[in-house]
Amino acid sequence: MPKVSVIVPVYNVEKYITRCLTSLVNQTIDDLEIILVNDGSTDNSEKLIKQFKKDYKNIIYVKKENGGLSSARNFGLIYATGEYIAFLDSDDYVDRTIYQKMYEKAKATNSDYVECDFIWKYPDHEKIDVGFRYKDKKEMFEKARVVAWNKLIKREIIINNKLEFPVGLYYEDVEFFYKLLPYINNFSFVEEPLIYYVQRGNSIVNKQDARTKQIFKVLDNVINYYKKIGLYNEYETQIEYTYARILLCSSLKRIIQIPDKVTRSLLLTETWQNLNIKFPNWKKNKLLKKNNTVNGIFMKTMNNFSFKIYTKILRLFWR
Repeated sequence: MPKVSVIVPVYNVEKYITRCLTSLVNQTIDDLEIILVNDGSTDNSEKLIKQFKKDYKNIIYVKKENGGLSSARNFGLIYATGEYIAFLDSDDYVDRTIYQKMYEKAKATNSDYVECDFIWKYPDHEKIDVGFRYKDKKEMFEKARVVAWNKLIKREIIINNKLEFPVGLYYEDVEFFYKLLPYINNFSFVEEPLIYYVQRGNSIVNKQDARTKQIFKVLDNVINYYKKIGLYNEYETQIEYTYARILLCSSLKRIIQIPDKVTRSLLLTETWQNLNIKFPNWKKNKLLKKNNTVNGIFMKTMNNFSFKIYTKILRLFWR
């Protein structure tokens, strides 16, 4: 059994895939499985992958019809045999020591899950992203970074609990992370930035349109899942706070950037309605009350009137 399986979805990334694969094949860990899932690429990505596959026996290459990031990751899980799973996007790349350090940390601490820091890689500068070192799962729910690609996760947890990424939806990492969280017993950190998160102007996260509303569906899926497994009451405070935080401090910024005025207006209305219908007492949430960060203060000042004013101001800023 390999120590780590890295699942890399590939879709039309001929400009980036060589750098990504070079960072993987030069890893210092001695037993790494690299699973490349070609999700219907139409450029030269396959040609570049096959060149690497000739030289490296630990590369597993599979193809499928285009189905999106979630579909490709789920497909890769079928082929993964490692003790631990990692996900990496094909336009990003990693430090050559990342999986050795994360695996060794996992084994030394008997962790189901290990998280590391990362670097925002812009064309002209870099920025290190240092995560909050949460101490328990409720704090993890509240403050963890929900991206999938800076984690090492014990494979048996994913497989035994039939966890998958939601196909056909954006914000797939949000749903996957919160569904994974209940099954994590031990977690740890490698306190180094070991992943280069490459910022591309034409990437999905930088294109805002009506699909931005899919965050509502993703959050509903999380709520329903916690009810299904009988943990909603235990995590209700964290769920309510996270629902409000994501809608008001993350999704709102995306909606503001939607060019179409009608779509933008409808989603702004839906955001405020969804929050106040599902959680009418969200402003009394105890996690929000003690949050005195910029985001916390912003959320606490929100009401029917200020929401309309803030969105108009933000629209001027993001235009």
